[in-house]
Amino acid sequence: MSIALITGATAGIGAEFARQLAARGDDLVIVARDAERLARTAAELQHAHGVHVEALSADLLTEEGVAAVEHRLADEHRPVDLLINNAGYGIRGDVLTTTLEDELHHLDIHVTVPLRLAHTALRGMVARGRGRVVMISSVAAYTPLGTYSAAKAWGVSFARGASLVTRSRGVTVTAVCPGFTRTEFHDRMRVSTRGIPGFLWLDAPRLVRLALRGIDRGRAVVVPTLRYRLVVGLSGLVPDRLLGRFSFASASRPDQA
Repeated sequence: MSIALITGATAGIGAEFARQLAARGDDLVIVARDAERLARTAAELQHAHGVHVEALSADLLTEEGVAAVEHRLADEHRPVDLLINNAGYGIRGDVLTTTLEDELHHLDIHVTVPLRLAHTALRGMVARGRGRVVMISSVAAYTPLGTYSAAKAWGVSFARGASLVTRSRGVTVTAVCPGFTRTEFHDRMRVSTRGIPGFLWLDAPRLVRLALRGIDRGRAVVVPTLRYRLVVGLSGLVPDRLLGRFSFASASRPDQA
């Protein structure tokens, strides 16, 4: 039986990964800041699927929080076979309007924390000759959508490079690049999504099913759905000024509703 550790596991894409992995029989370690919501989620998953679920409350923007998750990943008595680096959020504004403190926290959650957790997990996995590490990136990695795009592009590049090193040792590294997905993400950012065409929206269950298919096959990069693979392909042909205009117009306006 496999053990999967998921960060940001109580909402959105992370919660859906937890549900689908539990449904197929994986034990879980779920990580989030809200201890009460975390305990409730763990109980629901155990009751629904009969798997063992560890609830690890940790704020990944603190040293203590990251260290606690690293410690769990390094536990050889209960080895983690699948790490899903999902925790993250977006910030409103561009590099001229955000504060440096906000940008550094944003960089930490999308780059520094996944790097630290992957670094710890990969060493144990390679020693055991099996394992998978997943970076939840975004189609935004292929667009000039400010520092969010820059951070998500790092995840794609990391997965591509790391997979070349680890694949021959039985370990795969995969970047999953979702498009617009119906979760709490945009609500938490307090931005409007009214400009996003309906056909671009994905639901989390389908997204995760497609993502797991690619992860199980050991792909370095997974872009779920044909429509978003076309978006990624076309992004290399469209000038940055046009890509940026579309991205900001469709997803970065303050929500006045």
